[in-house]
Amino acid sequence: MPDEKPNKYEALPIPTYEEAINGGSSRTSTPRNHGTDRNEAAHPAEREGLLGGGLDPGRIPVPTRRAGYRPPLTEEEGSTNGDGEDGEHDTFLGQSGDGRRRRDSESSEDEEVRREIEEMEISEPGSTSQTTWGKRISSLSQSLSSLNLPFRWRWKPRLPEGMSIRLRWPSIDANFCIVLGRCFAILLVMALVYLVFMSDVFAGAARGMVGQMFDPESVRRHVQNIADAHKIGEYLRVMTENDHLAGTEGDYVLAQRVKRFFAEQGLEHVEVDEYGVYLNYPKEGGRKVEILNGDGSVKWSAKIDEDLVYADPPKPQTPVFHGHSKSGDVTGPVIYANYGSREDYKSLYDSGIDTTGAIALVRYGGSQGDRALKVKAAELAGFAGCIIYSDPAEDGFVKGEVAPKGRFMPEYGVQRGAVSLMSWVVGDVLTPGFASKKGAKRNSKENNPGLVNIPSLPLSWGDAQNLLQAIQGVGQRCPEEWTGGIPNLEYWSGNLSSPRVRLLNDQDEVDEQPIWNVMGRITGVEQKEKAVIVGNHRDAWVYGATDPGSGTAVMMEVVRIFGDLMQNGWRPLRTIVFASWDGEEYNLIGSTEYVENNIDALRKDAYAYLNVDVAVGGQSFRAAGSPVFRKSLLRALDRTSDPFQNKTMRELWDERGAQLDGLGAGSDYVAFQDIAGTSSLDFGFEGPPYPYHSAHDNFEWMASVGDPGFEYHKVLAQIWALLILEFADRLVLPFDISAYSQSLTKWAIELENWAGSKGANQDGYTPWSTEPLREAVLQFAQDAKTFEKWEMEWDSVVLGGGGYESAIIAAHRKSHNNRMANFETHLLDLEEGGGIPNRTQFKHVVFGPQLWSGYDEAFFPAIRDAVEAGDWDLAKKQVEKAADIIKRASKKLVGNA
Repeated sequence: MPDEKPNKYEALPIPTYEEAINGGSSRTSTPRNHGTDRNEAAHPAEREGLLGGGLDPGRIPVPTRRAGYRPPLTEEEGSTNGDGEDGEHDTFLGQSGDGRRRRDSESSEDEEVRREIEEMEISEPGSTSQTTWGKRISSLSQSLSSLNLPFRWRWKPRLPEGMSIRLRWPSIDANFCIVLGRCFAILLVMALVYLVFMSDVFAGAARGMVGQMFDPESVRRHVQNIADAHKIGEYLRVMTENDHLAGTEGDYVLAQRVKRFFAEQGLEHVEVDEYGVYLNYPKEGGRKVEILNGDGSVKWSAKIDEDLVYADPPKPQTPVFHGHSKSGDVTGPVIYANYGSREDYKSLYDSGIDTTGAIALVRYGGSQGDRALKVKAAELAGFAGCIIYSDPAEDGFVKGEVAPKGRFMPEYGVQRGAVSLMSWVVGDVLTPGFASKKGAKRNSKENNPGLVNIPSLPLSWGDAQNLLQAIQGVGQRCPEEWTGGIPNLEYWSGNLSSPRVRLLNDQDEVDEQPIWNVMGRITGVEQKEKAVIVGNHRDAWVYGATDPGSGTAVMMEVVRIFGDLMQNGWRPLRTIVFASWDGEEYNLIGSTEYVENNIDALRKDAYAYLNVDVAVGGQSFRAAGSPVFRKSLLRALDRTSDPFQNKTMRELWDERGAQLDGLGAGSDYVAFQDIAGTSSLDFGFEGPPYPYHSAHDNFEWMASVGDPGFEYHKVLAQIWALLILEFADRLVLPFDISAYSQSLTKWAIELENWAGSKGANQDGYTPWSTEPLREAVLQFAQDAKTFEKWEMEWDSVVLGGGGYESAIIAAHRKSHNNRMANFETHLLDLEEGGGIPNRTQFKHVVFGPQLWSGYDEAFFPAIRDAVEAGDWDLAKKQVEKAADIIKRASKKLVGNA
């Protein structure tokens, strides 16, 4: 039976390459950048012209791979005409086709000049010899003519008829002497400049110029003053006009729009970085959840898909499904398992309920926040399939008003999402550890450690209540902590005698689906090889106004701000790289593939990664990252204010007792921090739930409920821009090494206490100790103090000396910055087979996801995994390894290694 609400993409034409990058054909409205009339963006022709394609109606949505685009002319195609001969389109470094004629003409002029100069070699009649002076003049003339000088030497003396002379001393034109004198003066000045440039004096002056040409305080004020909430709103309107799931038509067109915007703002080296990765898409009629009668006939069918948010006129809307889910058609009794944690499944087992071959019904949230681990735990407990729904007790009317007027999920709203095991394998699950470029070796999808092995689907609570009603009185009455908020319902567990449910998940699986990162940069003037990377993902499950549209819109405003600085002549000391990632929602794919493709350069030259995913989900600022960012983050919060409270963001931060949290595994910072060892920061505004990963997270909701006026978007643009300036344009990199030392000490103590709660050092048996880790942390604390003394000395000598910095001090400063930035890289376990055991993609000994922690932060994950498994010998080994790596990194920081 087909879905009750079939929701298929329209079969519309895919854009040509020119249409995609130049704004479409004659029947397509031109894609606008900021400042364009809002009505233009809503023109229905744009969807028809840019998001269509001759698509197979049996696949929803259709990957862009099915309808390619015409690439630009190759160099060979552009260099010949239809007959294969050089024509008018022949180009070389931008020359037009008449370049050969110009060269021929210039050659004739050169010959004329040469002949005229040779006429200066005058001799007596009948003489065939040439004077020494004449030979020198001839040689000089040939050399000068070859230089294409901007004047001609026409020295031709007039002699009486029949008379010739032998040249002894040349009589040189006065104008030529003037020109020659000026050339000599220029050469003299250049020589003097060179000498000064090579001297220590110039080096100090140059350093002063870098700091003084654009007053840093004026630059900071400028980026704050020109941040524009209205422009951010317009960017978001464009970003959310159409659904743009990774790899689909909408995603491709947005990639081209972002690319064009980057170029318009003056970014350099703007490019699309493409990868071919494993993605899945639901087929039409391929998703069913049905309660069956005893004879196998259908008693009830789930609605599954959400109602169209845009019905007049209708807009395509991504179907409801789980990314990276397992294809399958399974039938079994339905059993309710609370939040789907391992503890919940164990509770069922302990109560005598057999779950083998059943269909698990679990709710989002709770002690297990990662939906993928809910499905994996169900698989390990013997279930044949898994259904996840949003219960109103966590996300619905019980909490407050529902969308579109409120922040919570309506009755038939559904949370989509991926069920790839992000904390086990990150990026393309077929190519872990290396980039998914053409020709890359790919692993099988079967028994893949990054994928679950049972089918799953998400549902609304409106659908889920029918399943829960069907098992009332079956199994065991649920305890209070298992009870949700669906009205007129008693929560029972069910058992193998529950009504049988069919779960169908038939999908289109693509091993090498193209996805598109968009990259652009601003090259630094002092250390152009060193980079501060700024990123946000672009792909969304549907319209994605909050996730990730709010972050994309803010990043576009930040790009505009820095483009404005560049137009005024400003340049950063270090290179700034802006990245619009693709495929984040599936498994952080785009950013991970980029890191794997550039791993050596990142480990060597990346100074910091600044990530924003959800920019504005509420009104409370949050940040998580490496402790090195604490000092600079607080400086940025000191300079910015809440738009509706008469307080700075720093004052509000302190009032809440907020801290810089640790990084888990929830966004694009993972590969940078845990694989490349690039110090990473993730930040944004959070608050109550919003209609997460549903079609209700759209522009109208954000403009009316999420952030009316886009004022918090503007504040985040200011904070983001200020943070970029901190790491790209301060002479001394403002990393807070003392904060890292304090955090390591705290985390080591917490680890020891946590391990004790897991059975370490109990019953008189002491299988391991954290003593090596404590010693390493103590050494680092001492080295951190030594290291930071140099910065105080630099302040005293350079800033206290009027900004003068000698070449020697400048070299020390750059070395100091490099050692600071490389500290996190030196915390990677890079020995052969290194990294977290069985999850060797994750190399950082301090940061990384724990095996079953999912998105949550976990410090010293390899040690914690061993303790969780009760493998005390492995735990001891991991403690010693972490201690050794921290000690080595500490010594390298202070230059003693």
